Amino acid sequence: MNGQGGLGFRWHPSARVFDGAGREYLRLAEGLALPPERPSGQALALALAAGGFRIGGGDALPDGFETLTGGSSGAPRRIRRSPASWIASFTVNARLFGIGPEVRVAVLGRLVHSLALYGAVEAVHLGAELHMMDDLRPDRQRRAMAERGLQVLYATPAQARLMVEAGGPVVDGLRQVLIGGSKLDRALRLGIAAMAPGAVVTEFYGAAEASFITLAGAECPEGSVGLPYPWVELQVSGPDGQRLGAGEVGEIWLRSPYLFEGYAGNDPGSARWRDGFLSVGEIGALRGGYLYLAGRAGRMVTIADQNVFPEEIEAFLATLPGVTRAAVLPMPDAARGQRLVAVLMGDAGEETAILSALRERLGPLQAPKKLIWRQDWPVLASGKTDLVQLAADLAS
Repeated sequence: MNGQGGLGFRWHPSARVFDGAGREYLRLAEGLALPPERPSGQALALALAAGGFRIGGGDALPDGFETLTGGSSGAPRRIRRSPASWIASFTVNARLFGIGPEVRVAVLGRLVHSLALYGAVEAVHLGAELHMMDDLRPDRQRRAMAERGLQVLYATPAQARLMVEAGGPVVDGLRQVLIGGSKLDRALRLGIAAMAPGAVVTEFYGAAEASFITLAGAECPEGSVGLPYPWVELQVSGPDGQRLGAGEVGEIWLRSPYLFEGYAGNDPGSARWRDGFLSVGEIGALRGGYLYLAGRAGRMVTIADQNVFPEEIEAFLATLPGVTRAAVLPMPDAARGQRLVAVLMGDAGEETAILSALRERLGPLQAPKKLIWRQDWPVLASGKTDLVQLAADLAS
């Protein structure tokens, strides 16, 4: 796995790498397995020139190529991968999104997040011109994208939202926005369209352990995360392992060329294997070939003997006027075992309408009885909500 090609990632002869200030970084002959995270351009060059690498995540030398999980509900885990598991999807994305020489790609996040690292390594491997924007404020990211005529953007919804809310010039050259990490709400989708009217927005659902799982475009049904990514096979299974039919809710299992090798070190992790299929603990259903998610098994809450998935409620809250951020968390309840609290960011003047909409949608047992409004929102390096921090704040 080195900068010269072979069985690992390559630094394509046409590839160029720039940071937010426009400084260019060149391919290196020798690298570091544990490069400093910043500056990002130097970290990427050092990593690609090393025999194996990890950016962030402790001092122990990596056993090959490692990334980190998002860590939204706990400490990030180290993920051990083969370069082939990413290179296989590079080939697909070159065809789907036209990534290659003379195409200008922007990555907003830090390289400790696997989405940003993936977008950066893919651009360099395919010979694109990569612009790493993690050292810029959202308003300056947007201005730089417009001024440099960037064409493809990798971002999480949180990163895209900050750039939309910052305001600034229309990014006319942007033709493809690739969003991963969580679901886009309608308001943010409209905001991206106003910022970059010529861009096609494609969402992908995935996991650090599985990489791409589904893709969702404009034709995707409401509430779905899309159709299987090319060469991904999906199954939904019941508690005893039997394969469920269309529309039945169960555990999601997948098989593809993009799966990880395992967790690094002595961490047993949370993903499970069965007959070549992998589960990361997501619950959902397949309808008409499209995947619909209920939530993570680890976040499921039982209220008055009913199973409730906070993610479904968060997705509904994101559609309501006045809500810009939402997280639903369980709290102890003497009568029902647990109750739900919704932590929100946005317009508190809409509270009465939001509570009414929750009761109408979910009923009196499952609907959060209390809304807690925040002016700030804790996020991780991945751009995902820091649920651990929110829970700690509620308990304090």
